[in-house]
Formats: sequence, C-alpha cells, structure tokens
Amino acid sequence: MESQQTYNYTVVRQFAVMTVIWGVVGLLVGVVIAAQLAWPALNFDIPWLTYSRLRPLHTNAVIFAFGGSALFATSYYVVQRTCQTRLFAGGLAAFTFWGWNLIILLAAISLPLGWTSGKEYAELEWPIDILITLVWVAYAIVFFGTIARRKVQHIYVANWFFGAFIITVAVLHIVNSAALPVSLTKSYSVYAGTIDAMVQWWYGHNAVGFFLTAGFLGIMYYFIPKQAERPIYSYRLSVVHFWTLIAIYMWAGPHHLHYTALPDWAQSLGMVFSLLLLAPSWGGMINGIMTLSGAWHKLRTDPILRFLIVSLSFYGMSTFEGPMMSIKTVNALSHYTDWTIGHVHSGALGWVGLVSMGAMYFLIPRVFNRDGMYSKKLIEVHFWTATIGIVLYIAAMWIAGVMQGLMWRAVNDDGTLTYSFVESLEATFPYYVVRLLGGLLYLFGMLVMLYNVIKTISGAKAPEAVPQSA
Repeated sequence: MESQQTYNYTVVRQFAVMTVIWGVVGLLVGVVIAAQLAWPALNFDIPWLTYSRLRPLHTNAVIFAFGGSALFATSYYVVQRTCQTRLFAGGLAAFTFWGWNLIILLAAISLPLGWTSGKEYAELEWPIDILITLVWVAYAIVFFGTIARRKVQHIYVANWFFGAFIITVAVLHIVNSAALPVSLTKSYSVYAGTIDAMVQWWYGHNAVGFFLTAGFLGIMYYFIPKQAERPIYSYRLSVVHFWTLIAIYMWAGPHHLHYTALPDWAQSLGMVFSLLLLAPSWGGMINGIMTLSGAWHKLRTDPILRFLIVSLSFYGMSTFEGPMMSIKTVNALSHYTDWTIGHVHSGALGWVGLVSMGAMYFLIPRVFNRDGMYSKKLIEVHFWTATIGIVLYIAAMWIAGVMQGLMWRAVNDDGTLTYSFVESLEATFPYYVVRLLGGLLYLFGMLVMLYNVIKTISGAKAPEAVPQSA
C-alpha cells in the first residue's frame, strides 16, 4: 500500500492503541471513585486508594493519557495526510510516544503516593513537569516541521487548531508549573495566594479550552468531512471559528473564581469573555453538523458518523451551559455543587470521548491496513451504551447540583440554615448511585471498543462479515 511507505504510521498506530487502553484505565479509576462517593468505605482505609489521591489520577488519565494519546495519534495522522508529506523527525516522534507514556506511568505512581503540587490538572511534581516540557517541545518540532515541509501551499484548518493547541498548552504548562523545588517530590508555586489561584485557573480553564477543545476541534474538522464524504459546510466559518475562539478563550478562566478573593473586576471580565465564547463555539458546532447537508441519511447506517455528530451535539450543549454557569447570579447557585461536575462530564464524556472514539474507529483500520473495524455491530453497541451512560451521568449530576445549591441557600425565618450539610449529602446519595451506573455503562462501551480494536488489529473477520454457508 503506497501510503504505508509514504507516511509514518508507526507512531500513529502506537498512540491509537494506547488511546483505547488508557481510556479503559482512566474510566475504570473514574468508576472506582464514583463508587467511593456513594460508599466511602470502598477505600478500605488504604491511603493510596483514598478518593483524594485517586481523583487526580482519574483526571490526569482521562485528559492527558486518553485525550492526549488521541490528540497525538490524530494530529500526526492529519498533518501528514493534509500536507502530503512524511512526518518530520521520525526519531523525535518516537520520543514523544515513549516520553508521553513514561509521564503517564510516573503519574500513576506518584499521585496515589500523595506527591502533588495541589494544582488541579497540574498536580504532577516538578521533575515530571520538566519531562512534560521536553516531550511537548519535541511534539511541536515534529508537528510544525511537518507543516514547514508540506507539499501543498494551503494549510488545512484542522492543522490551525492543532497548532494553536500545541503552542498554547506549552505556554500554559510552563507558566503555571513554575515552582521552587524543596525536594525531589515536593515544590511550592512561585506565585502567592490569589495570584496563584488566578494563574492556576487561567491554566485550568485553558486546559479545557485548548487541550480539550481546540485540539479536538482539529479532529472534528478532519474526520467529520472524511467520514461523511462531504466538504466542510463553510470554510469561511471555520476560519472565523478559529480566530474568535483562540482570541476569546484565553480570558475566561476567572469564572472559576466567582465569590472568592479574586478582585471583582477580574471576575466580571471572566464572565463577559465566557458569554462571548458562545458565538464561536456554536459557530463551530453548526459548521460540523451542517457538513451533513444532503447526507443526513448516513446517520441511520453509519455508527462512526453517529459518534462524531453526537459528540458535536454535546459540544454545543456544554458550550452553552458553560457561559450560562459563568453568569454570577447562576453561579451563586451552581458553584461548589455537582452541577459543575455534570457540566464537565457533558463536555468530557460527550464531546471529547465520543469524538475521540469516532476518530479511532476511522483511523485504526486505515493505519493497520484493514478493510474496516472487526464488527460494525459492536460499534453500534458501544455508541448506545456510551450515549445512555452519558445521559444518566449528567442528568443525575444536574438534578443533584441544583438540589444542593437550593438546600445550601435555604434559610428559616429567623435566618438560620434550613438544612445541615449532612442532610444535603443524604439527599444526594441516590444521584451518586445513578452517576455510578452511567459511568459503568460508559466503561462497558470502552471495553467493547477495546475488544473490537484487538480483533481488528489481529485481522479477524466478524461473524456478520463472513458469508453464511448454504
């Protein structure tokens, strides 16, 4: 096959397979901590199995191990195909694979041991942070080196999103992780107090904005037109989407710090930019979904396209919900409640998860030179278990969150609180069980995918693909 020699598919194959494996691992840890929130005794009084240590392991595993591997795999694939040239610096590309997986392994060891900087999504200690920086610089050299030696003049829009994500994540990581080491496993942030909080949420929200949004929009802009066999709905809209998104997203971080010591003007500024984000986000969603114009019937028979399009629906929903929750009056009810958890997982499970899975189902047969995935029926099973799991999860968290906010704000005529905190916890319990059920369904879908991928790589033929003997 000509493209097998022309393009470097080795590193794409490696990252694609690890995307699925880390997806199973990250979701498994998520299910464990969801169960612990319903039944706290499930930590068995073992320090490294406590919620406080497993929760950062879960977030790092799903964002950086699963999501990161998906981004490496797809960006390396897309940049080669759209630039019509082999990946620049193959040795460095291999280094990014082994280096990234070493980082994940070090995270899996250090976080349960309680070695943490205490910064959300940036918990890893300073020696690992340095390794992340080295791998990321190598990634940038490979990606932009490939674009520099492209065979076509035009740079496809997906590469603009991948490029913005790579540059911005580098800046975010280096600035937020600046620390003074006091030992090999402990450091302290160079920023103090409120400034540290502001820098952290400038990083934290843009980890969502660039790692989990811009990067995955790069995936969307390539794989939806390819799977739908239609050009992107509006190329002009994609350019407007890109520039407005990267101009506005950077300033939305303060909405995580409403009603804190952060100056009021900074909170309000974060709210305004968050509301402005609605326009480019929905522009991108409309652009992706409208690519199906004249091909809507394909959704009936193509489960891969369904993954990609439904992911956009969740992208639209969570990027409407985010700006709404940034409004101070809404935030007064939602802040510190499980509504926030529902919002995050609407984006993470619905948008990032589904678009990654759809891209992997497209990618894996091609880079392993197979006719298609082992079983289309199993893709269908995965789609429905994942979708039902997401809906159960986010609906349970929305109801629990609004209920918590109302219970915490309820006061008696004499000004005393109507409910104790424990009463709000007791009322939340059934929703935690429903959340666990949703997580289990989503994990089951990922296990189905793992089985399907293993069978595909091994070259097996599904019973549905084998003609029945007379």
